[in-house]
Amino acid sequence: MTQHQSETAASATVDHEGHDSAFRGLLASVADCFARCETRETFARMTRGMLMELEDVNCWSLSEAIGERGPHRLHHLLSRAVWDEETVLTRTAAWAVGLLDDGDGILIADETGDAKSSTDAVGAARQYSGSVGGVGLCQVAVHLTFATTAGHCLINRRLYFTQEWAGDEERRELAGVPDELCFATKSQLAADMLRTAAQQGISASFFLGDEVYGGQELRTACRELHLGYVVGVRSNHHVTTPAAKLSVAKAAARLPTRAWQRMRTGAGQKGIRDYDWAMIEVTADDTPDGHDDKAGTSVLLVRRHRYTRTVSYYRCYAPGPVTLARLVSLVCLRWRVEDDFQDAKEICHLDKGQVTCWNSWHRWSVIALVAYAFLATAAALERTAQADRDEPGEADLVPLSSHELHRLLRALTLPPPQRDPNHLLWWSTWRRRHQHRARLCHRRWHAYADTAP
Repeated sequence: MTQHQSETAASATVDHEGHDSAFRGLLASVADCFARCETRETFARMTRGMLMELEDVNCWSLSEAIGERGPHRLHHLLSRAVWDEETVLTRTAAWAVGLLDDGDGILIADETGDAKSSTDAVGAARQYSGSVGGVGLCQVAVHLTFATTAGHCLINRRLYFTQEWAGDEERRELAGVPDELCFATKSQLAADMLRTAAQQGISASFFLGDEVYGGQELRTACRELHLGYVVGVRSNHHVTTPAAKLSVAKAAARLPTRAWQRMRTGAGQKGIRDYDWAMIEVTADDTPDGHDDKAGTSVLLVRRHRYTRTVSYYRCYAPGPVTLARLVSLVCLRWRVEDDFQDAKEICHLDKGQVTCWNSWHRWSVIALVAYAFLATAAALERTAQADRDEPGEADLVPLSSHELHRLLRALTLPPPQRDPNHLLWWSTWRRRHQHRARLCHRRWHAYADTAP
């Protein structure tokens, strides 16, 4: 490609001025969720700050980047300021879904963890999280993604408490956890978010989840909401086939060779991904009260690796007839939530909140998700526009990713972090003074602890 062609392609690919206008429109749609204009302005500046290029992200670095003379205003926004963060998230979800919806939306649930160094943080406990590589001290939250062929975006979240943490009254009081909140499994949190999405008017055809979300209670909730589902189940999960009741592993082992079909599930950086698939009719065990237990299609979907012969199992239900190809495509869509986690953390700092209380955790997550909703939706619209244009100069370009759009917006639209020398020197002095005072406080505390009986 010549230099002229490169410039033409670049100019045709990204409408950065349009995205700046869309971002202002998103912020305007939540403006009345704030009791004071100062709080609303701080929220807008912090949301933009989440998209800035910063080495480290916390209230100190964000405050410095957006031109504040200390972190106190952001601390106040996260902890004590009067604003309705849940309505902000609800409207942001409606804004994103309205732009992405193609009439065949999918809802996907998954959890992610953030490593913590102390149990002081709300919900922090030793628990399993794939994000920390096993069992470790972390916070875990269940998230809900809305996905279509155009794009995908996180639209809700629920903080998960272990049973021990949920029953610790002292920790709950210190973290400001509402009294009415009690222990809920990850599946119950996902079901709650599905009901919330339905109440908000977000329509979807299927729900997707891994083995954590394959239980009967959540599957029944999906059917109550008239959602189909494709959820992972363990090898010892039992189903009832026309022949017998048995584990899914035994059901798959009985399949004849002709029952398997090789289907392509996508192409990655390492090449084409093909798996062997089979579908087994099963009897539904999750029919809600008052519903026809013969309605819809209930099947077990089995995936087998071509070389290792590793087998995965998926319990599936569709309100009407469904093909193997459709179910396979849905299994592949589940990974969209993993992409959302990666981008929301790397770009919008979803996991960087150094907060300890219930209020501040939820508000940090809302601000990060608002920033990510804008970015993910903008990237999806750009990909759609590129496909519609079908210009020769764009034929040899990969689809625009959230990361690439973020780089362009930082260079073309987003305000840069404050780099005025006087401002930087003022912050250096502030940090050193704060650290000196903190050191004195620690010394006094240790001196008191050493003399206490």
